[in-house]
Amino acid sequence: MTMAPLTGKVICAGLGPGDPDLMSLRAARAIGSATHVAYFRKAGRAGQARRIVEGMLSPQAVEYPMEYPVTTELPFDSPEYTEALARFYDDWANRLAALAATEDVLVLCEGDPFFYGSFMHLHSRLQGRVPVEVIPGITGMTGCWNATDTPITWGDDVLTVLMGTLPEEDLVRHMEQADALVVMKTGRNLPRVRRALERTGRLHAAWLVERGTMPGQRVARLSEVEDHDCPYFAIVLVHGHGRRPEIAE
Repeated sequence: MTMAPLTGKVICAGLGPGDPDLMSLRAARAIGSATHVAYFRKAGRAGQARRIVEGMLSPQAVEYPMEYPVTTELPFDSPEYTEALARFYDDWANRLAALAATEDVLVLCEGDPFFYGSFMHLHSRLQGRVPVEVIPGITGMTGCWNATDTPITWGDDVLTVLMGTLPEEDLVRHMEQADALVVMKTGRNLPRVRRALERTGRLHAAWLVERGTMPGQRVARLSEVEDHDCPYFAIVLVHGHGRRPEIAE
């Protein structure tokens, strides 16, 4: 009797904003049963995604750290940066596809995989090659605005999500049109973000949330934080002030 060939798939689990208790049951089950686990990390670092699942992996799980060839060493919009990352994603897509030809492989992703997640670059390269399943996760920005204990939007507020890597003039243009703001990828871009907020008269209302929902969480008024005092895992927030329900006397 001829046996049908074994086939697997690539599963990406969204881990949520950082606190393991905030990931979905579906993601937790996939993590606990995985025999092959891949995750992104900076060379020489444990990796944020791997830290989130500490103690959740099977002792028999084989791990595949996917180490970025560059992070901040080159300008993100330079041809060299783009080429290095493209080769990196090509290589890992090939490795995962080869592994998934016979077995399931789980990829860990902070936040939600389809919201500025690195897995999106693998997802586009794996289409038509192997089955791919994506488990949604709570976004990092959701965890951060809940850390402020204030609703991010009210009524008809328009929420705008910006990258701190944008040119200052683009930041100003978007900030002027938005009610509520989320600025991601702050870090070394914080001075530019601060100037844009000041130019639009919104600096006084801005918050900086560092390591939202994770150990070491800090919530502070951006106006009270020094430019150099901002890690990569930090988000700037400006809450909306739209129509609010009346409070009965």
